[in-house]
Amino acid sequence: MSNNLLANKKGIIFGALDEKSIAWKIAERCVAEGAQITLTNAPVALRFGKIKELGEKLNATVIPADVTSQEDLDNLFTQSMDILGGKVDFVLHSIGMSLNVRKKRTYTNIKYDWMQKTFDISAISFHRMMQTMLKMDAINDWGSILALTYIAAQRTFPDYSEMAESKALLESFARSFGYHFGTLKKVRVNTVSQSPTMTTAGSGVKGFDEFFGYADKMSPLGNASADTCADYCVTLFSDYTKMVTMQNLYHDGGFSKMGMNPAVLDL
Repeated sequence: MSNNLLANKKGIIFGALDEKSIAWKIAERCVAEGAQITLTNAPVALRFGKIKELGEKLNATVIPADVTSQEDLDNLFTQSMDILGGKVDFVLHSIGMSLNVRKKRTYTNIKYDWMQKTFDISAISFHRMMQTMLKMDAINDWGSILALTYIAAQRTFPDYSEMAESKALLESFARSFGYHFGTLKKVRVNTVSQSPTMTTAGSGVKGFDEFFGYADKMSPLGNASADTCADYCVTLFSDYTKMVTMQNLYHDGGFSKMGMNPAVLDL
């Protein structure tokens, strides 16, 4: 059911890969709520993912962009504004990649050039994206910027490796840039800390299936799904949350507030 929460709004969704992606669900929900969007991902993701199918389904132009390339980001926002007919109202950053995790290197045996690549793609890209938008005046006053994060930014999850530090940096950028964007343009910047979710990226983390079950039992409401995350993000893109900024918002069924739940003792 649509409530037209995003009627007449325009946005850009970074990071949709396939139907398991949270960004994919968010893109679908935004359009269902009346928004016009463009979609973007890295050129390699366009070759191996299904984002073109999503673009056809949602009547959304897909624009390749390497988030570590300033030229690509300039082109992305220029094209998006041309296609959408003006500045955007919301942007989703749903980008994360770690070669150390992918190559199964342990946290105590990390390759540092890979770690720097992780930070550049997964966190610094968020700052680069916002800096580009500000310089290009690409987002309307009272717009909304979101990035997806994870509780490993605050707590230790050994197999999450340096992605934990990357998410901590991402959340710091939201607070710091949120101040500047709010002061200059009344644009709000927040991060959403989602439950472990059965995505293509999540399933690549060692022990993910076991932890998914643990988190589901630990959380009073169970794990939040990608679909409910999409609903939540739509509210944060809407005009109902104009005064929410610089926050890390947990969307995790209560997991972040739990110390112990007797249910997990049955595992």
